[in-house]
Amino acid sequence: MQQASTLQGADDALRCIKLTLAYDGSHYLGWQKQPQGKTIQGVLEEALQQLTGHPTRVLASGRTDVGVHALGQVVAFRTKSRLSCPVIQRALNALLPPDIAVLSVEEVPLSFHPIRDARRKRYRYLIWDSPIKPVFLRQYVWFFGKPLDERAMAVAASYLVGEHDFSAFETSGAKRKTSVRNVYEISIARRHLALPSLITVEIEANGFLYNMVRNIVGSLVEVGRGAYAPAWIQQVLLRKDRRLAGPTAPGSGLFLVGVSYTDAPAASSPDPWELFAARGQNSESCD
Repeated sequence: MQQASTLQGADDALRCIKLTLAYDGSHYLGWQKQPQGKTIQGVLEEALQQLTGHPTRVLASGRTDVGVHALGQVVAFRTKSRLSCPVIQRALNALLPPDIAVLSVEEVPLSFHPIRDARRKRYRYLIWDSPIKPVFLRQYVWFFGKPLDERAMAVAASYLVGEHDFSAFETSGAKRKTSVRNVYEISIARRHLALPSLITVEIEANGFLYNMVRNIVGSLVEVGRGAYAPAWIQQVLLRKDRRLAGPTAPGSGLFLVGVSYTDAPAASSPDPWELFAARGQNSESCD
């Protein structure tokens, strides 16, 4: 099922409201609203209907799949409600479950479109390579359970930086005009000194194909475990054949970090265990 590309009420809406969300996707069937099962979109639209008194359709910068999380998902909706941005934020955070938080609210021009206007997106993927299970992080990492060479993975990742056809890392199922994307940065590091078994993969690009990040991570792990030399990634990229790449990494380790609507890099965000109190932050007021 594809996400609708238009916002409800385009003809008669008076205001367009932009939300930035953080959510734990562990107990949801992804972003996209479905006939059965709990989704982020469905829960948010229910809360907005309670708040505004009318059905409200929301559009996100992109779908997140089952189990995938967000630190900075951007959502927009149109409404005739005259509630101020701070009131909308406080009310939604009171209505939403504790695994979804509204980080900011602002009024934007009616022409704003969270998908078409996005210039850059940033994703983070977390891998745990210790044989000891990460009991308290299990919903936020890929428990690989075997040592990985993150330096070899970093060398492999360097072949993916720049503008390329990423067909080899696209899962079929989504129609795109082109498979060419420009990857601005990929970094791989053990950046948490207190968690030496945690490997962080950070990737920013002008856009992503379906499962592109998870397929890239699955391929980098093949290098990290010693199955291939780093240059193998370049050959996979050039041959444009998904069957030659590595497996699709699980959704649990993936986070949408942020979306930029300018040419500036998407702002980074802390990892989930550092987000103790997202609620109550001040948002930009509506003028």
